[in-house]
Amino acid sequence: MAHRSQGSLLSFAMLILAFDVSGTLASPKIGNPVKSATFLSPEFVLGPGSVEDRYYSNIDFPRGHVGIKSFHAEVVDDSGNPIALHETYLHHWVVAKYHQRRGMAENDDKHKFQLSEYKLARNGGICQGNVLGQHFGLGSETRKTDTHVPDPYAIEIGNPDEVPEGFEEKWLLNVHAIDTRGAVDRLGCTECRCDLYNITVDKYGQPLRPGYVGGLRCCYDQTQCKVQQGYGGGRRSLYLRYTVEWVEWDCSIIPVKIFIFDVTDTGKRLNGSTGHGPENGCQVEYNVESCSSANAASDGCIDVKRTSLTMPVSGYVIYGVAHQHTGGAGSTLYGEDGRVICSSDPIYGTGKDVGDEAGYIVGMSTCYPEPGSVQITSGEKLLLESNYNSTQKHTGVMGLFYILVADRTPNPTNFLYSPIHIHKNIKVSTPAVAIVALFGLAMAIAVGLLSRMKKGREEGYQPIMA
Repeated sequence: MAHRSQGSLLSFAMLILAFDVSGTLASPKIGNPVKSATFLSPEFVLGPGSVEDRYYSNIDFPRGHVGIKSFHAEVVDDSGNPIALHETYLHHWVVAKYHQRRGMAENDDKHKFQLSEYKLARNGGICQGNVLGQHFGLGSETRKTDTHVPDPYAIEIGNPDEVPEGFEEKWLLNVHAIDTRGAVDRLGCTECRCDLYNITVDKYGQPLRPGYVGGLRCCYDQTQCKVQQGYGGGRRSLYLRYTVEWVEWDCSIIPVKIFIFDVTDTGKRLNGSTGHGPENGCQVEYNVESCSSANAASDGCIDVKRTSLTMPVSGYVIYGVAHQHTGGAGSTLYGEDGRVICSSDPIYGTGKDVGDEAGYIVGMSTCYPEPGSVQITSGEKLLLESNYNSTQKHTGVMGLFYILVADRTPNPTNFLYSPIHIHKNIKVSTPAVAIVALFGLAMAIAVGLLSRMKKGREEGYQPIMA
């Protein structure tokens, strides 16, 4: 009887452990510790109305084969104080990966890269050439937009198998900031209205196309927006401060691909062209015309722009967020069957404090679907919709949508095959450790129950499992 009870108790204990383990496996975690580091961009100096829009190569960034878990950034002064958007507007910052031939000198002008010596390694797509090819990037919303990549996923970088022979992986930073202190029209400066910048040619010296009244072609590096006469604000040194979190790569991590969609994508790729053109691919920006009184009554002055996109690969969406400018009223990515893949809405500031600047988008809501719940198939026709308030005209706005896609869902047994580091020089496979630990715990539970049974008999009680 005692032996039967012992066997029953052991089976019962193992059953309890099985339920406990299965619950743990439902949400696998990355075992490697999360590391974090904060870096500063090179210094840039801005005075009232001036513009910074430069590229910095070989920036400080985590090295080795790692998985990026989050990326946060903001503009600070030389004392480390965060700068408010109504003083320096962060139009955008982007970080792109590139491969550089070993032994080559650095070049901070992206447009002078020699393709034989530098190879830009873009994201998963789908714009033409290197347009919107960055791995990371946001704008004014950067302080209050969640960028965390949930476990067991991460953005893989530094994989030696993906670096061409004779090259090394490096990172390029572009910061586009506009000093609006003393501006005659602060919103007009941030929307890059050409008349406020007195611009008639682009940064290459080419005349602006007819009808181009505002956007990136009018607020490039070293341009000047109109400020109030006699305004006495001085020049100051600024930096982009960015914090990166990462983990060392191992086989338990599921890599994700980055896709950036653009609502201005025409869907055309003319003659294999990889650059900008009025009809060629992603235009990046567009204008929103002010609504008429008739439109105000019918749609509440909301400008709706849509485009159809083709997904190049199959996978599971694990994160999504939109990028919009002032006036943005939210964006949604739909599947071919009309299902909502992700909706992302702007968070507007309401005060004067840094991170809560009234009238500015200070954050965007994000999507974190349950693993495996949102799937996109290769060749699926997606619909991207971008909404803007059109009570007034807006120039140079954007309607981008970022998603992270994994090619598989978490395997609940992945953790059983991950190594456990007992000592820096000793590595033990998890199956052996798991079996020993489970058996030991089961025996401890069984012994405890037997002890209670024995005590119950001595006190005249009948054991539950007799």
